[in-house]
Amino acid sequence: MAEMPRFLTASAEIAVASPQDVMKRLCAHFAEFGDATVDGRCARIDTGFGTAALEACERCLKILAAGKDDTSLAYVKLAITENLLHFAAAEKPRIAWQGDGAAGNPLPYFREMQVVRAVDVTPHMRRLTVAGDDLGRFASGGLHVRLLIPKFRDVRPAWPVTGEDGRPLWPEGNARPDVRIYTIRHIDIEAGEVDIDFVMHEGSHMPGARFARNAQPGDLVGMTGPGGGSAGDADWYLLAGDETALPAIARILAGMPADRHAIVRIEVGGSLDEQPLPSAAKVDLKWLHRGAAEPGATTLLEDAVRAVEWPLAGTRVFAWAGCEHRSFRAIRTYLRQERRLKRDEHLAVAYWRRGASGDEARKED
Repeated sequence: MAEMPRFLTASAEIAVASPQDVMKRLCAHFAEFGDATVDGRCARIDTGFGTAALEACERCLKILAAGKDDTSLAYVKLAITENLLHFAAAEKPRIAWQGDGAAGNPLPYFREMQVVRAVDVTPHMRRLTVAGDDLGRFASGGLHVRLLIPKFRDVRPAWPVTGEDGRPLWPEGNARPDVRIYTIRHIDIEAGEVDIDFVMHEGSHMPGARFARNAQPGDLVGMTGPGGGSAGDADWYLLAGDETALPAIARILAGMPADRHAIVRIEVGGSLDEQPLPSAAKVDLKWLHRGAAEPGATTLLEDAVRAVEWPLAGTRVFAWAGCEHRSFRAIRTYLRQERRLKRDEHLAVAYWRRGASGDEARKED
């Protein structure tokens, strides 16, 4: 008889005033991304990386998290913790996981990477190739990674470790790296190398562009992930984005087989910002040039999405969009309310937001 796989588990008992209410809110949130069921005072959440069983007691919420490996378990704990703390923000409950994945250990989804080379792809995009060990898991499970960017090149960076609540425990002060989300443009597992493209924004509040501009072979950067959704399985695709989404669109197209059809609309500054996007699929690509207009200040992308002619009923479709926050909201509303796409037929993401930085771009109003 084949040996059954052993799942890693961790448990927590969290004191909250209304355990059942918090449990229901958690399930309602996770139902947007996976499966969540409530049965009286018990519930179960199934995600793409693991599960959580919940029980609402009189004064606490009991949770048992499970994952097939240390990274999967860490992601379950992290997701539960972040959302529970959001839904019970006024109480600021203490969360202390017991079991596998002890506090103080290195983050299992973290890798220290070293810059190998840098090249300018276009006048406003620079590609860094970074190398590290044991990168196999970064080839699937999402297009995106978080880069942990040291504030100083001449100081050995300090990296986060696992906190008791499952979230990263960060170094303090200037030792804490800046964190930004980027797309893996290409990964070579055998060589242990990853290509990441950086849009070269100006300004001191752009740590990613600063790092890419000054990067030299041997410079260190942290990487966690992968995460973020990709395009679902379909026959016909709509891919829309600005230059920040170009690496993701390129990677999606590169993985498409010849029997797929992709409508692609990409907003960039001008013709010098266009890139080859090889794909075996049948691709209808249009570049949208905003010229002298500021990034994120036009309706070019949303107008182009609205102008797309959709296939006949019965065709399996998937729409994917990544762009500035205002355009993202307009496109998502169109896809959901006018095109009536189901949850598994579309993914729209705010890659950035005018006047904001980092994860602030992804927060709702």
